[in-house]
Amino acid sequence: MVDRSFADLSLAALYDTLNPWGAGDDFYLGFVMDADAVLDVGCGTGHLLRRAHADGHRGRLVGLDPAAAMLVQARRLGSGVEWVLGDLRTREWRAEFELVVMTGHAFQVLVGDEELRAALRAVRRALRPAGRFVFETRNPGARAWETWTPGRVREVTGPDGGAVRVWHELERPLRGDRVTFTETYDSDTWQRPRVSRTTLRFLGPDALSAVLREVGLTVVEQYGDWDRAPLTPTCPEIITVTEAKS
Repeated sequence: MVDRSFADLSLAALYDTLNPWGAGDDFYLGFVMDADAVLDVGCGTGHLLRRAHADGHRGRLVGLDPAAAMLVQARRLGSGVEWVLGDLRTREWRAEFELVVMTGHAFQVLVGDEELRAALRAVRRALRPAGRFVFETRNPGARAWETWTPGRVREVTGPDGGAVRVWHELERPLRGDRVTFTETYDSDTWQRPRVSRTTLRFLGPDALSAVLREVGLTVVEQYGDWDRAPLTPTCPEIITVTEAKS
C-alpha cells in the first residue's frame, strides 16, 4: 500500500520542495552518468533521472514507482525517461540494466523478510552480469527516529502559495528492527490536516550483507555518509554498492 504522502496529488507536489537536491543525489548521479542503462526503483518525482537526462545522459533511463501521484510530477517535469507505474513484484526485467539504484531510503519500506528477498531477487534478475545495485538505508546505530518529534516542524510553500507545515511523530518506537511513525501536513488553507503513516525497517550492516549475499549480490563498497567516510557503528547512513555475481 502506497503511503498517503506519495499517493495524494497535493502532497506529491510538495516532495521536491521538502527534499531538495543534495549530496546524496550528487553521489548517485555519478553512478548514473557512468551507466548506459539505469533502473531507478522507487523513483518518486524522478529528479535523479531528470537531472541525468538534462546533463547529457543518452542511454536508457527507467523510473519505477508504485505511486501514480509521484509519476504525475515526474511526467510533468521531465522527458527522455521511461516512467513505469508499479513495483518489483509487478514488473520484471531480465539482464537489461547496468545499474539499479534505490534512493531516498526507499529500501527501508521493504519491511517483510519475503518482501525484501523478492525485491532483491528481482533487482538481481534485472542486472546484467557484473551490474551494480546501489542503495542507502539509515544506520540503526544512529537512532534517527529519536529526532522524529512534533517539535521539529518544517514549513514550505505549497503549489497554491500557502504555507504548509510538516512534522513527524513516533507511533511505535523501535521494535525489533522496525519503526512506525506518522507524517502530518497542515495548512491554514486546508479544512483539516493530512496524515500519512509509515513503517520502516532498520537493518544493520551484517544483516544487509547476509540477505544481499543470499540473492547473489556482493557488497563491494560501503560508506557511512555521502562523503564516502568509513562505516562506523553510529554513522548516519549505510550506503551500499553491490555487484551482481556472474
